[in-house]
Amino acid sequence: MRKRATLLLMFLLPSIVTFALSDTDSQWINKVASFYGERAGKRVAAWRDVVAQSADLSETQKLEAVNNFFNQLYFVNDIDLWGKKDYWATPLEFLGSAAGDCEDFSIAKYFTLRELGIDDKKLRLVYVKAIKLNQFHMVVAYYPTASSEPVLLDNIDPEIKKASKRRDLLPVYSFNGSRLWLMKERGKGELAGKSSRLGLWNDLRARMGSVKLNRPIKNYDG
Repeated sequence: MRKRATLLLMFLLPSIVTFALSDTDSQWINKVASFYGERAGKRVAAWRDVVAQSADLSETQKLEAVNNFFNQLYFVNDIDLWGKKDYWATPLEFLGSAAGDCEDFSIAKYFTLRELGIDDKKLRLVYVKAIKLNQFHMVVAYYPTASSEPVLLDNIDPEIKKASKRRDLLPVYSFNGSRLWLMKERGKGELAGKSSRLGLWNDLRARMGSVKLNRPIKNYDG
């Protein structure tokens, strides 16, 4: 497990909020702090600060800000963190736990970019085969236009790159809030149905709607 100095500094120092908290922000911070601990609440406050400060940025700048923020957290496999082979954490659970796997990184980035006003038509969560690691992996794809090649937000390679530059990834299928695609070639895919086919996606959305939090089996918060 790789620890990053910037993460520790941001999460261990007293939280500095540079914007006026909304009622929802305050409720999320308080609920996460009560459930996971004070440092977890500070991570949520830092997230809300990133969202507030990124509101007026260009879409490219929003991608950078969100990708950089979440890539500070620890990568931990679901079986070690949640005691399950596959579990999709909500952004609050991800921040509360200070750790997650590739799905958790991608889901948190996706929903944050949607909150920042990026159209769902421009975003997809993409399952790929990470060739060098010989395992399945998830990234976020951003399409500037409907016909353009996407760029990928990833926790393995923190630099945002065009899909054609990621020869280490083999696309399998992708989805967003309403649709599911089978990937035929890099950056493109055939529409395969609604994303409601994905049980984990439905469970995730239900927990987000009710702000339900689950506790990991192991503490990665220091």
